[in-house]
Amino acid sequence: MQLALHIFLHVVFPLLVAFVFFRKKYGKVYLVFMLTMLVDLDHLLASPIYEAGRCSINFHPLHSYWAIGFYIFLLFPLSTRWVAIGLLMHMGTDAIDCYLNRTGGL
Repeated sequence: MQLALHIFLHVVFPLLVAFVFFRKKYGKVYLVFMLTMLVDLDHLLASPIYEAGRCSINFHPLHSYWAIGFYIFLLFPLSTRWVAIGLLMHMGTDAIDCYLNRTGGL
């Protein structure tokens, strides 16, 4: 169930956000949201690359609190807002995963 929620929040929820808030350009916005998934490339720097139950937040460089603060800063210029929203939704999804892993999941 937790995996289904994770996939929903990474794939379907951004589509809903793009459609509801950026209806006229939702295809472009959704593409940008999906491209922000490339932030997960920082997982390749970890050893092991995947570890079940590991919290990504503040473990991987692009998932650090400093990076998240920078993503919040990116909300202000219009030219980077879509990227910032995509990155922050991604971090929110990973934070929910961390919480569920700590509390025993769904």
